[in-house]
Amino acid sequence: MAGSVVASHADSLTIAMVGDVMMGTTYPSIMLPANDGADLFTDAKQVLRRADLTVGNLEGALCDGGTSTKGSGPNSYSFRMPTKYAPRLTEAGFDFMSMANNHANDFGQEGIESTERCLREQGILFAGIEGRVESAVIERGGKKIGLCAFGHNSYTLKHTNLNTVGRIVDDLVRRCDLVIVSFHGGAEGRTKSHLPQGSETFLGEDRGSLRQLAHFCIDHGADVVYGHGPHVTRAIEVYKGRFIAYSLGNFCTPYNVSLTGISGYAPVVEIKIDPATGRFLRGQIHPFIQTRGIGPRTDKEGRVVSEMKQLSEADVPQSQARISATGEITLK
Repeated sequence: MAGSVVASHADSLTIAMVGDVMMGTTYPSIMLPANDGADLFTDAKQVLRRADLTVGNLEGALCDGGTSTKGSGPNSYSFRMPTKYAPRLTEAGFDFMSMANNHANDFGQEGIESTERCLREQGILFAGIEGRVESAVIERGGKKIGLCAFGHNSYTLKHTNLNTVGRIVDDLVRRCDLVIVSFHGGAEGRTKSHLPQGSETFLGEDRGSLRQLAHFCIDHGADVVYGHGPHVTRAIEVYKGRFIAYSLGNFCTPYNVSLTGISGYAPVVEIKIDPATGRFLRGQIHPFIQTRGIGPRTDKEGRVVSEMKQLSEADVPQSQARISATGEITLK
């Protein structure tokens, strides 16, 4: 797992964040990477493992059986990762995975229970399914860090219900020193990079008003908010001294997810926050890019840095942070 435990006198806590992780699927046909996925995270491991806390979104079920809950239409996908792939997440350094997304239930209750069992066996925390695990707490450097996750569809803890969001965030703020919120929201696709004002809809679903959501969480005491769901990256913002990533896009989705153009951009966003106050100190966008069947690989051209810099300047000009040409995130 990530994170050498930070000394109690440390002046910063390092968090590494990524977007969607779906390491291959056995449904509807077998589409799996070489070497049982052992090479998927090769290039990114150094950054992911050195962080005190590493978080992402598990896009699909870790299970070996079950029946797909999805239809057969052109916009219907089911993701089923072999349970033997669960150790790949530990080896990569993940500490927490969101399950509040539109693929956690691809194989129904059997898939959800199998996923939870796999993550528990690996010592990886998770949250996000309604009626199951609402939040998690981990300790780093003597600080209790609360984590929660929200999604847009029926079986998740819904971010469109601000009463639910407020209740869970408020509970963590009372019990913990620092709070991190994950959300799966926004419309999907290569035309959806810009962060709109107001609510977004996609395939007839309310995918949330994400500016409102992120600011609401921080107004309630959260310290870091990170999002995923559009399958492309979006702006980052520092609001009231706290860090927000509106979408981290795809990170490790080697099959059945479009990786064309900006859809293949796969950043790791590494930030340092003040462990005493939760305030953002500085950060770095590490650029990776995906190739079908391979996973994220270092992008020497740094294309996702340019993309996130441009989007942030256009969509959240009021942000308290700026991004340099080399991906450094600093306060203005």
